[in-house]
This record gives sequence, structure tokens and C-alpha cells, in this order.
Amino acid sequence: MATATDLSPDEYLELAEFRRQIRSFLHFSETTAKEYGIEAGQHQLLLAVRGLPPGVNPTIRELAGRLFIQHHSAVELINRLEKSGAIARHAAVEDKREVWIRLTPAGRATLRKLALAHRAELERSGPELARALQSVLREARRAKAS
Repeated sequence: MATATDLSPDEYLELAEFRRQIRSFLHFSETTAKEYGIEAGQHQLLLAVRGLPPGVNPTIRELAGRLFIQHHSAVELINRLEKSGAIARHAAVEDKREVWIRLTPAGRATLRKLALAHRAELERSGPELARALQSVLREARRAKAS
């Protein structure tokens, strides 16, 4: 049984399996991005731009925050993606000093291929990942109830 200062052996087992499942998907994602000629971080940035909620501006600051990276790291990713033709910078509509990032047709095409590959992988591996998460949560609820 878990205590307030440690986890039970079962909780460690379930947590390790969940982490393994996450890492397996991330490994797939990194490998697939390389197959399409971009870095994993570049793929994440493309997805962050395309997946912004309505009303959220595609600024470098916003994208850096969504990727949990420093502003200068986001700038480097954007520079490389801009050089490859996957994204373009443009002035914001209301404040011309603000820079917004948009996907180019080439960037959209690359992201579409990657998104389809990732969805197929999630269809394959997602149920096991979900089971692992449910196991972690089940063990946490048991420990809390004890």
C-alpha cells in the first residue's frame, strides 16, 4: 500500500508502463518527422500554429508558450521552418509591429502528412496508452482511498 511519502510497487509499475507508452508514441513522432525531412520540434511548431484555438494569435510568444520552450528557441525553429518554406512571417493586422506566423501551402502539406500518420499511429497504439493511463489513475484512486 502507498503512503504519503512513497508509492506502492503496483503504482511504480503502472507509472512506468504509462511513461513507456508515452515515450513509445514520442519515439514514433520523432522518427516520422525525420522521415518527412523535419525535426520533431519543427513538427510540433507546425502543429501548434495549425491547432491554435480561434481568437489566439500566432505570435512567437504564444507558440513558445504552447511548446514550453524559450522565446529564442521558438525563433530558431521558426527561422529554420521559414528557410525551408514551411512557414512565413507577416505583420499583425492591428499592430504592424507584432509578427504572426502562418503556414505556407508547403507547410500545410507536410503537416497534413504527419497528422495523418500520427492519427493512424494513435488508432493503433492509443488503446494501450489509454489503458496505461487508466491503470495509473486507478492505482492513484486506490492509494487515496486507503
